[in-house]
Amino acid sequence: MSVTRQILLALVLGIITGLALNAGANALPPGSVAWLDANLLTPVGKVFLRLLQFVVVPMVFGALILSLTNREAGADVGRYASRLLISYVLTSAVALALGMLVAQWLTPGTGTESLVSQAPQGRNADSLSQWLVGLVPNNPFAALGGGSLLQVIFAAALIGIAMRALPQESEPLRGLIESGYRVSLKVLEFVLKLAPVGVFALITSVIATQGLDLLQRLGMYVMGLTLALALMALLYLVLLGLTGARPGDFVRHFGQSLGFAFGTASSGATLPLAIGNARSYGMNESLASFALPFGTALKRDGAAVLQGFNALFVAQLFNVDITTSLVITVFTTGLLVSFSTAGVPGAGLVAMTTVLGAAGLPLEGVAVVAGVDRFTDGLRTALNVMGNCANAALLERLDGRARQSSPAAVAKEGPAA
Repeated sequence: MSVTRQILLALVLGIITGLALNAGANALPPGSVAWLDANLLTPVGKVFLRLLQFVVVPMVFGALILSLTNREAGADVGRYASRLLISYVLTSAVALALGMLVAQWLTPGTGTESLVSQAPQGRNADSLSQWLVGLVPNNPFAALGGGSLLQVIFAAALIGIAMRALPQESEPLRGLIESGYRVSLKVLEFVLKLAPVGVFALITSVIATQGLDLLQRLGMYVMGLTLALALMALLYLVLLGLTGARPGDFVRHFGQSLGFAFGTASSGATLPLAIGNARSYGMNESLASFALPFGTALKRDGAAVLQGFNALFVAQLFNVDITTSLVITVFTTGLLVSFSTAGVPGAGLVAMTTVLGAAGLPLEGVAVVAGVDRFTDGLRTALNVMGNCANAALLERLDGRARQSSPAAVAKEGPAA
């Protein structure tokens, strides 16, 4: 059985086991489910995530430097970055708009006023200047040790550009980095053998401890958010089909990453799998090794859908008039926040306080959705990963078309017969 099918089977079994443990909690000795979660399920899940995070940084660092120092592919990185940023902004804006439109259509905030309680405390988002300063590490080893993907990308880019300027002198260092990259791929191969166990533990832990009671009370909210996420995923499949990027093959090859993202709710932990899936999909290795880490650090379609949907949900919850100025504020702030949301479970709630605060909406709304956040977090993360991989696939397809139709390519082929 393939790893993809093993992960999907682990998800199904984890959901069934979690439901059984939650439903049978009263029949079991008091505290037994909590003990099982604290001493077995949660530790196993955390160990697996830490093993994946262990291999993320050396993979990203090595892949980016090898791409930059590749004579044929290194010159393309600047073009990749600029085009990806444009597509990120456009598709994130569409995702945010979809979240707002679905919330306005379904009005999930009506009838749930009884669920309002004190909101959890969040932190304010960094200003643009603080965010830009934070991209630059003051110590390359600290950047690698801290695990900040944006800092790792910056450090790798700086070192790669310097190595490209000194091809002969940097050859020993390039050989060392390439060796480390190959070793990290082999470590990933070992870790993936544990993927079904890790996913099973993570999803069982969530359902066994939280149950489905609140999920049922917020059924319209969960249904609406799921619908908005599904519409954005469908849009990507349509775009892939229109550009000839083989949507069926895309789903088949990246299904492992999507299922894993759903189970772990961590796009950062899914990155090594996505890079491997891109290779089997046939994506240009230089493009994949740059675009996927870049998108993992920045691209958050799931967060964009969430911020737009949640803001209007809270407005409906507290009977706040949805004015044009409110919509513009939510759209602008939500778009900016989506790019700075961390790729870890629960980060969307922290970002939500920033959007609500900017729009003048009550922060108490965060508490209403906090209980079901982990259930929808997996779906949002899967969309994050799908959007990241789809943007890379679309760029490869459109970039190939642009090269074929360029005057230089036409001149090289010569006149038609």
